[in-house]
Amino acid sequence: MKAKVVLVTGTSSGLGASVALQAAKRGHKVYATMRDLGKKEGLEAAANGAKVQLSILALDVQNMKSIETAVDDIIGREGRIDAVVNNAGTGYARSTEQAPLEDVSWIMDVNFMGAVRMTKVVIPYMRKARSGHFINISSVGGLVGQPFNEIYCASKFALEGFTEALASYVQPHFGVKFTAVEPGGISSEFFNSALKRISETGGLLQDEYLPILEKYMAKSRERGQTAFQTPDQVAAVVVKCLEAKDPPLRIRTSKWANDLCRLKTYADPDGKKLQRKVIDMFLGR
Repeated sequence: MKAKVVLVTGTSSGLGASVALQAAKRGHKVYATMRDLGKKEGLEAAANGAKVQLSILALDVQNMKSIETAVDDIIGREGRIDAVVNNAGTGYARSTEQAPLEDVSWIMDVNFMGAVRMTKVVIPYMRKARSGHFINISSVGGLVGQPFNEIYCASKFALEGFTEALASYVQPHFGVKFTAVEPGGISSEFFNSALKRISETGGLLQDEYLPILEKYMAKSRERGQTAFQTPDQVAAVVVKCLEAKDPPLRIRTSKWANDLCRLKTYADPDGKKLQRKVIDMFLGR
């Protein structure tokens, strides 16, 4: 297996850190990026403990200049980027009526526009090389709308459409592949992220939504016993996609995730049939 030059976003903890470490263990040249380099000590310690090498760079997916600087650095060192794992993202759980518009813009900017910015900066190099792979960390929330998650789900639905559309013409004409990875939940990362944002924006509001939200939160904790995976478990799926010769357009990472999405995916679990149909219908053979 040829080692790849891999750029991973959002690696200060959780899934991003696990992907960076597992890819490095497999012999890939990993550039682990994060917005705040003050949080790099945990990843450095984990890399040292695993006896793997990776390079840690500053990259803020909300800032084009930051992205361009990091990408230019990698291209200057390596001459290419073979894969980008668009992992940087955040959770959110609040009704539309309660959600400040600033929160809506923030969620869309991090979860969707972050991947758009990364793609805009890196794709010219992959197109010229006629090779590359974008792995976008989506969610079952990118396929199935869920209570109090409409803003989060909208950001992931957007990411799914972005991934599908690019795969319909960039992949067949320029050899650049696209995959949406759809976890059902990762440990308590999402729940903690959502609760943190709720506390920062007024806490649990005493209104008619509260008893419904309390039901949702109780079921989330209960569901966490069976639905949530560890970052390492999801990272293993990401790295498998990274190394696949013919990666899926989309993939769920657990039985629970597959069960939730089955009504939408049973006819085309990996998205490849629809990809071929769209190419044929819109571009011809």
